[in-house]
Amino acid sequence: MKTLTVSVVTPDGPVLEDSFDMVSCKAENGELGILPGHIPMVAPLTISSVRLKLENDTKNLAVSGGFLEVRPDEVTILAQTAEKPADIDVERAQEAKQRAERRLQSKQDDIDFQRAELALNRAMNRLDIAR
Repeated sequence: MKTLTVSVVTPDGPVLEDSFDMVSCKAENGELGILPGHIPMVAPLTISSVRLKLENDTKNLAVSGGFLEVRPDEVTILAQTAEKPADIDVERAQEAKQRAERRLQSKQDDIDFQRAELALNRAMNRLDIAR
């Protein structure tokens, strides 16, 4: 069976490079499923999980935005951050979630609500992947 070579790269360096049967991720325009032979495309990613399937095994990564580049036999994910479940500090993610929730609940004018909302989404995504 054909596979895709998947590379996940962040500003800190490569996170993963391996072969998979399918890549599922969430772009700004919706959920994408990429199989070998997919048409070339580039899409912006949202804060979400990337699911990498090889036969009956599925790996998940938490990504915080970035871009997906697809070629017929290769997928490259250029992410702002990308973490494997084992690399996620659950306690730190829970603290970040609580901090963001407090900021969103406060009625202060000096709070950047969009930034707090993004921080909450990142923390929740990391917690979901870690579980």
